[in-house]
Amino acid sequence: NNDTWLRSEAVHNITLNNFLHYIKTALCVCVRVWLCAFSGLLHNEDIRVMMKGSNMVKVRSLRWQKSRNLRLLEDGLTVWCESTKIAVTEVECVREGCQSEALRQLSGSVPENRCFTVVFKGGRKSLDLLCPCKEEAQCWVRGLRTLKELVANMTQKEKLDQYPRADQNQDGKMSYDEVKRLLQMINIDLSEQYARCLFKRCDRSGDGRLDHTEIEEFCRELLRRPELDAVFRHYSSNGCVLSTAELRDFLGDQGEDASLNHAQSLILTYELNEWAQKNQFMTQNGFTMYMLSLENDVFNPDHARVYQDMSHPLANYFISSSHNTYLTKDQVTSASSTEPYIRALNQGCRCVELDCWDGDKGEPVIYHGHTLTSKVPFKEVIETITHYAFKASPYPLILSLENHCSVEQQAVMAKHLRTILGGKLLTKPHTDKPLKDLPSPEELKGRILVKGKKQTPHLGQQGSYASFSSSFEEELASSNKNTPKKDPAKVCSKLSPELSDLVVYCRSVPFSGFENLAEKPPTEMSSFSETEALKLIKDSGKLFARYNSRQLSRIYPSGQRLQSSNYDPQEMWNGGCQMVALNFQTAGEQMDLNQGRFLPNGRCGYILKPSFLCSPVSNFNPENTGGGPGHIPTQLTIRIISAQQLPKTNTEKASSIVDPQVWVEIHGVSIDKTRAKTHRIDNNGFNPRWDSTLSFQLQVPELTLVRFLVEDHDHTSKNDFVGQFTLPFTSIRTGYRHVHLLKADGSSLSPATLFIHVKVTRRGVHIKNVSERIAKGKA
Repeated sequence: NNDTWLRSEAVHNITLNNFLHYIKTALCVCVRVWLCAFSGLLHNEDIRVMMKGSNMVKVRSLRWQKSRNLRLLEDGLTVWCESTKIAVTEVECVREGCQSEALRQLSGSVPENRCFTVVFKGGRKSLDLLCPCKEEAQCWVRGLRTLKELVANMTQKEKLDQYPRADQNQDGKMSYDEVKRLLQMINIDLSEQYARCLFKRCDRSGDGRLDHTEIEEFCRELLRRPELDAVFRHYSSNGCVLSTAELRDFLGDQGEDASLNHAQSLILTYELNEWAQKNQFMTQNGFTMYMLSLENDVFNPDHARVYQDMSHPLANYFISSSHNTYLTKDQVTSASSTEPYIRALNQGCRCVELDCWDGDKGEPVIYHGHTLTSKVPFKEVIETITHYAFKASPYPLILSLENHCSVEQQAVMAKHLRTILGGKLLTKPHTDKPLKDLPSPEELKGRILVKGKKQTPHLGQQGSYASFSSSFEEELASSNKNTPKKDPAKVCSKLSPELSDLVVYCRSVPFSGFENLAEKPPTEMSSFSETEALKLIKDSGKLFARYNSRQLSRIYPSGQRLQSSNYDPQEMWNGGCQMVALNFQTAGEQMDLNQGRFLPNGRCGYILKPSFLCSPVSNFNPENTGGGPGHIPTQLTIRIISAQQLPKTNTEKASSIVDPQVWVEIHGVSIDKTRAKTHRIDNNGFNPRWDSTLSFQLQVPELTLVRFLVEDHDHTSKNDFVGQFTLPFTSIRTGYRHVHLLKADGSSLSPATLFIHVKVTRRGVHIKNVSERIAKGKA
């Protein structure tokens, strides 16, 4: 209500999300802010149409179509669909037209502009809808996008709806029992004595009920961050404000830009008090707001853009790669779909797999052969790929073809690739000069490459052969020692020249050993099962790393992983393997590591390998790293201070409160791999505090990933997963930082965070900037 404050220049420099982080000290105020913002949209025609409701058709297939009434509820956060509620916060995106398998079946029979798809976060199935007219469809598409953006810019639903849910009689005041209900919903368990004492202290009117102002005071006291206050007081000479010089001292200890200009810019951005801003001071509230912002995140913000040199040969990069990309779940009975391609590409994946088989009516299909998985037309997959190939990353996309088709349908595949991908498809080398190394991601920007078998001229055009046995079949055969190897002549099939011509830089060949590596064409690449690759790393790690400095290699999961589980990708990265293909549809530790590995460099799907993995004469051996290349003995010390607003793991039980403990895991070369944990905190997921220090000795920090894992401790069974965050050691920032946790599927768990302090020491010298330390280690 302070108009002077609202007109201040600082407000215009603050994102609404950060602003609400700042005033989260009153959940009821957050609700009023949301309702106020939403009420401003009530004159929006799209929102009015949504609140009035629309009769639509829910489509699952050509045969399964049901009438459904959709209506936006008064809270502006929930869409009611028959007996189902759709939370706006759970919507990942809204796609116009027939962009799903189900809606494509209607293509031609109904106008595309009447159709749209609601895509949800996590594993929930998308919702395909057909509207009675295009105008109504456009209202819902625009309206959902508007609400999604508004919610994302403000705060999460979990914070917004607590107060009205706790205020059962909706009179704007809260009794002690209603306050206890609020505490349970926000996952905090206070002692009866403390809760009653705090309630009584805030009940200024003495009527046994808290009004809005009193609730605000109650929540402010409840949400106080004493650990942040302690940091502030440590640097403040008077305990009230930080001068520019004091803020500069703090930034210096953080390993950041400690210039006067930077300190002043932070005050202008985060300080909301007009007097303090004018006099270049930062108050405790401004400091708290800065510490909660993404600018203070543990992940280096400079690495959120493409910052690495993209002019090296392709073999010098780790490349985000997917296995069985078409599958939604397991590789035996699940559905094949274009949706997993969209999800993978939107995550920055740069190598997707297509298992191609002969289909009906001369049209090839994609599915996991010899299983009960459903089939999706090859043409639809290519249409999806061309639409989403470069939305998340501009760098080259590789199509890994598992080709099981007849010559005739291979020609159809080649035709679809050429006509649908058009100029994006690479059909000839980018230069006529002899090739010493593969071209760079920069040179291949915006191009799609085909990985597959290629005819060799000396065998003749129609007489050439290529093995089409899938990695699944190969792995099953190799895992059974009593199964004789198949005669290549019996498992081979002729290769279509049209398809062969599309293979330029990624020619699939069997691995023939490490002899005469310098004579191998850089365009030849081999695929290895996880067991084959692991054996090479264990037995011939130095030679395999040298091989991968020039040749591309693709690693795929064992065919015995029928549930589409994943192997540990870190072991493959240690050996310099580029395309470490994982089942993106299967959440877990392995995909957490993959997401962490490709988090930097703008999430473009390409990460430049350390220099010792890029040299064909390197002596780096991932199994024996002591004193060799990449050996930079480093101590990483992490103090786990506290956590904020950890969600319940048992949402069905109202009285359930988490007992959190934190693991810090080190993933790197075998000698570095370790983990350590804090003690547990009983019955407090809201603001648990550990002040636990964990130390790790790293030998090869450039390959190290650090994973923060929060679990709900259980005495009788396996601990429940709460949240995690993984990032490369080289992207960690020192000092006091917040870790923004992620869900099991990799999506945000906001507002759940960890508050930590990071220190990096090498040979007794404290180095604040990790990237600077690595550079000094190379020197």
